[in-house]
Amino acid sequence: MADRKAVCFVDNPRRSGYTNKSEKKGVLTVFVQGKRLLSDGHAEGRALLAQMYRQHVGGTLPEIAVTDRGKPYFMESPWYFSISHSRGHVFCALSQRPVGIDAEEMDRVVNLRLADKILSPMERRQYENAADKGLALLTFWVLKEAQAKCTGEG
Repeated sequence: MADRKAVCFVDNPRRSGYTNKSEKKGVLTVFVQGKRLLSDGHAEGRALLAQMYRQHVGGTLPEIAVTDRGKPYFMESPWYFSISHSRGHVFCALSQRPVGIDAEEMDRVVNLRLADKILSPMERRQYENAADKGLALLTFWVLKEAQAKCTGEG
C-alpha cells in the first residue's frame, strides 16, 4: 500500500487548505515542502526549513525563539514557518504571514470518542454524515492542529 498522508496548512485562521506544493495566496506565497523521514523528525524538520529558507528567502536560517505558548518564530526575519512530522515524513511551511502545518499518516487509528471533545456542532454534523468516521475525525484533527500552530494558541 502506498504511503498516504493527510497534510493541511492554515495561513488564515478562517480558511484552510490541503496542499503538497507552493500555492499563491494573494500577493503572498506559502511554500510547502515535504520529504520522507529518515531519522529524527525535529532535526530533519529544521534541516528542511533551512533548505527552504535558503531557496526562497536567501541567506542562512535566522535564530529561532519560542513564544510563552510554545510557538517557534524567527527572531530577525519577517517570515513565518511551521513544521510537522508524522511517523514517516516531515513537512515544512514557510510564509510571509502566520502559517501552521500538520500532518498525520492516514492509516493512523484514532479513538472516535475524541469527536465529542474536539468537534464543533457543525463539524459534528459533518462527522456523523461521513462514510469513514475515522478518516473524517483525522481530517478535522489535522485542520485543528494546523490552525492552532498558525495562531499560536495550541
